Amino acid sequence: MFNAASGNAASRDAELQHRLAEGGGGGGGVAEQKKGNGEKHVIAQPVAKPLCSKRRMLVGLDLLCLFVASIPFFACELKAVSPYQRGFFCGDQSITYPHIESEAIPDGVLIAGGIIITGLTIALGECYRVRFLSVRSRAFVKNHYISCLYKELGCFLFGCCIGQSLTNMAKLSVGRLRPNFLSVCNVTYESLKCKPGTYIPNVICPNSRTKDVDEARKSFFSGHASFAMYTMLYLAFYLQARLSWRGARLLRPLVQSMLVMLAVYTGLSRISDYKHHPTDVLTGFLQGGLTAYWVAFHISSMFKTSRGDVSPTSTLESPLSSHQTVC
Repeated sequence: MFNAASGNAASRDAELQHRLAEGGGGGGGVAEQKKGNGEKHVIAQPVAKPLCSKRRMLVGLDLLCLFVASIPFFACELKAVSPYQRGFFCGDQSITYPHIESEAIPDGVLIAGGIIITGLTIALGECYRVRFLSVRSRAFVKNHYISCLYKELGCFLFGCCIGQSLTNMAKLSVGRLRPNFLSVCNVTYESLKCKPGTYIPNVICPNSRTKDVDEARKSFFSGHASFAMYTMLYLAFYLQARLSWRGARLLRPLVQSMLVMLAVYTGLSRISDYKHHPTDVLTGFLQGGLTAYWVAFHISSMFKTSRGDVSPTSTLESPLSSHQTVC
């Protein structure tokens, strides 16, 4: 009986060694353990799955997507592509407004304010959730705060790239003249000696910089309006999903309304600065609002909950998974 049992154990050890040899050593190992009677038993070590490297590759893919989404934006900002040379009708009063050097909201203030206000709010919100609501993540990043911040800020920046790329594509392809085009071009209808109602396909701008003339051909649609509406409306959506304090019922709607009003004021200031036509601003509002809705509800995980999400102490999926819970 003892010999039969020993033979069965030896056959099982040989079969296990054969299976491990066929596995090719994919991250696992084999250990031998000696018993008191001198027999050796083979113990298989657990095989490590290469999930970490795969997730890092997906992070690299996310960065590549951000880069590709921002190509049209940088192509316009770096003057790699010239705007469409659109003409105008003689006597058109919509492009005869004066050129104002100063702006109510300059480009630097718009970009810094939109990204800093929204980004800082998201950073503080995710820090609060990780610290006080015990939100956890199974991502390869051990720091739960970094994992949550990666997802939320990544989605926000992706929407920024998409929105501004769409805006610049429209500016370059449409080439609509700004309200101050004739002032920037340094011409008048009298100097052109044209007959009212005739179409002028091209005009030579004397004593004007080519850079300023090209900028005067980028009226449609307003980048200020689209960017301001996207950043402020996205932040309003974030507060709707994350700000759950029930102490004051009207606090959250008040903050959200102020954010939207700030975006509306930014767009209206472009009309008073004679930089855009009213239809340019309205289209910018529409594009920014639609982009914010698309990113917040269909890309970000702000409003997505898993089937097992029943308490604030929730375990998250990988930040690269499509089935996120609360982070």
